[in-house]
Amino acid sequence: MSALRLAYLALAVWGAVQPMRFYLAWFADHGVDLPGLVTAWHANAATTGLMWDLTIAALALTLWVLAETLVRRNWIALVAIPATFLIGLSCGLPLYLFLRTRPVT
Repeated sequence: MSALRLAYLALAVWGAVQPMRFYLAWFADHGVDLPGLVTAWHANAATTGLMWDLTIAALALTLWVLAETLVRRNWIALVAIPATFLIGLSCGLPLYLFLRTRPVT
């Protein structure tokens, strides 16, 4: 495995673990209150802007994954879509790059 693919994989793991630490801490304090979490994302203009920035980037990544998967037939790359929306863009993007750079047989 190339150094670049290892870097993508390391970023995907880090991108899953780091945000989850904060989400789990929030859930420990507030319970599994998804409406409360969404409300927290709109706590002020800065967090609302960041939420929209990440949402738009996640949608762009989703379109890219779908378009390239149809052309390349690299079906495993579709895993990046649920990873993006269930974990975060910080996991989904490097995971997709990791899966995209694998040798296609």
